[in-house]
Amino acid sequence: MTRHEFTLTWTLDASPADVFEAWTDPDQLEWFYNDQQPIPAEPIELDLRVGGVWRQKMVIDEGTAYFTGGVYREIVPAEKLVFAWGATDGWPELDLDRLDDSPQVTVTFDRDGRQTAMTLHVEVPARSEADVHAWWSHARDGWRDTVDRLAARLDRASIAS
Repeated sequence: MTRHEFTLTWTLDASPADVFEAWTDPDQLEWFYNDQQPIPAEPIELDLRVGGVWRQKMVIDEGTAYFTGGVYREIVPAEKLVFAWGATDGWPELDLDRLDDSPQVTVTFDRDGRQTAMTLHVEVPARSEADVHAWWSHARDGWRDTVDRLAARLDRASIAS
């Protein structure tokens, strides 16, 4: 199976510990929601341990909702987070018995003076070129838009402090 990948980077006005916490504390994961879409009533589930699951419901409109999240594969507090991206009965579809066949996301947090250089690397398995094209436009732009919301949230927090 061919794997395709992309990498996105940000410089964030927060410490690596604060950025890591924004990814791993369910009370802080509201940045993951698109502010142009409804916020679901269901709480975010997060079990921060290797093999633990992060699961959150995404609502596009009254007729479209799905779960996303991941299964943690590696956790180094304030340095690195690796997870198989998806959810059982969600998007992307995640098979707990075949995590290596799921998109793999690695997020690193590196101190850069008073800021954090954060890198998000996504490896996407693809069985055909059609799979790649379907994923590429949505996954890359979706991750960029989503993490841009985190950057904006952290910028507002640094201005307030």
